[in-house]
Amino acid sequence: MAHSHSHGGHAAEVEVEALPRMVLAVSLVLVAVVTVVGVVLWWPDRAAVEKLQGSQEFVADGVVFETAEVTSVAEPCSAERQADEQAEGCNTASAKLTSGPDTGTEVAVEISTPMATSGLEAGDEVELSRTEREGEAKYAFFDVKRGPPLALLVGLFVVCVVAVARLRGLMAVLGLGFAGAVVWLFLLPGLLSGGPAAGVALVSSMLILYVVLYTTHGLSVRTSVALAGTLAGVAVTALIGTIAIGGSRLSGLGSESGQTLSSLDAELDLQSLLVAAVIIAGLGALNDVTITQASAVWELRSVGPSTSRWDVFRGAMRIGRDHVASTIYTIVFAYVGAALTLLLVIQLYDRTFFSLLTTEQMAGEIVATMAAGIGVVLAMPITTIIGALTVPGPTGRPEEMEYDAPRRPMVPPRPPHQGQQPPAGYPPTRVGPREQAGPYPNTPPVRGYPAPGPQGPRPAPRGDHHGRQRPLGQGAWPPPDQGPRRG
Repeated sequence: MAHSHSHGGHAAEVEVEALPRMVLAVSLVLVAVVTVVGVVLWWPDRAAVEKLQGSQEFVADGVVFETAEVTSVAEPCSAERQADEQAEGCNTASAKLTSGPDTGTEVAVEISTPMATSGLEAGDEVELSRTEREGEAKYAFFDVKRGPPLALLVGLFVVCVVAVARLRGLMAVLGLGFAGAVVWLFLLPGLLSGGPAAGVALVSSMLILYVVLYTTHGLSVRTSVALAGTLAGVAVTALIGTIAIGGSRLSGLGSESGQTLSSLDAELDLQSLLVAAVIIAGLGALNDVTITQASAVWELRSVGPSTSRWDVFRGAMRIGRDHVASTIYTIVFAYVGAALTLLLVIQLYDRTFFSLLTTEQMAGEIVATMAAGIGVVLAMPITTIIGALTVPGPTGRPEEMEYDAPRRPMVPPRPPHQGQQPPAGYPPTRVGPREQAGPYPNTPPVRGYPAPGPQGPRPAPRGDHHGRQRPLGQGAWPPPDQGPRRG
């Protein structure tokens, strides 16, 4: 018996036959072996990564960072005062150093207008860069230390997830942490050390999916069906993304981060990095759709064991169409939100709308959105097909119908008798050539003879209305002289 977990938290038991379970397990084991081989083959070269990191300096020599607490913030400069280079008294902040050799000293630093209008106030903790020239230390504003509010927000997120989803929510948070570790320890160093971007992204995705799905949704055949559909969706996304990015002649230099990477490491294949980004970006939506479809197939089979596989498939597809339609909006608006500042910059260009769509910046976002969307759309029917073929076929319901033979009509079952049990020593009743238990429950009828007891009235004694018995084998009954009187 395969005990599975549904997407909504209700567990439905469906007995999966040995053959589809074995085929599914063997397929997933083979993919897992390929994933392990890929991890071993493309494991990042830490020495090469550290060498590359050491060649790129974040700050100039002699610059160190110290922490300070803001004591006061001046009013932000107006547009007219910003144009005046000699303007003073605005866009400045005073802070007291809390680290370094000048701890306790209050210094004044300049801040940008956006930072001055962002709500910076006394008591905020900031980071200042310290440069020492000719024995004199000079400080400049670097950034705000946002550790405490970010930690509070993450803690609130974890509390909400665990409070609502309980153990499954906790496992989802742990799976998310594992996914972050894979990205930080394998994906990014693997890309920096020269591994094939698409291959490293595929291996990372498969590694994440195996751990995240089974830890969050349980080790079951239902989860295996969702995993198989997700892996198929990832493969489709990678294929569509590779073809579309190559066909669109995207170079990967459409964003500022791409240009920075190109200047720091000329050997990076930025076009392959776009494919890797498309693969990773589509994992969440794929997982959501496939686990829902697997749960839909399982629930339909659980509530309708006599339903045909085709009807189960059609019912799950009707559920999946609504889900896919809403997921497409999720993907598109997620990309729009991530590229909102880019869209604002492009909006300022003096070009037509359709010409802007073909620029490197916009074309990259469109290709990423469409490739991920195609992967999600096709993963839904793939998962539904795998699930419909995995769950058992239709079965009859003994409590509703009995089939005596394939070509005999359906016979409704006899209702159980709720009468009293016979007293001790009750003699059996002869209803034929065999002795039966009498007119009480659990007395099977003899073929060719009336059923005893509660299945029908007991036959009347042989005789006329006067109670006179008929002599067996002696003429017609009743005799003329012993029949009923006529008026």
